[in-house]
Amino acid sequence: MKLPVVIERDESGMYVAECPAIPGCISQDKTYGEAVSNIKEAIELCLDVRKEESLPLETEYARM
Repeated sequence: MKLPVVIERDESGMYVAECPAIPGCISQDKTYGEAVSNIKEAIELCLDVRKEESLPLETEYARM
């Protein structure tokens, strides 16, 4: 399953990664590479929880 990920730098210089298709699936790190690694792990964990709770694996989201 491919899911969209948005990675931006915040005002403190941290890379913040978010998967907009999974509400609340956010991670961050000091480096871009670690932020990517962290969001991959966060997506896996979020999907596991959503599956356990019988929630849809992803939701509709608007692209801007």
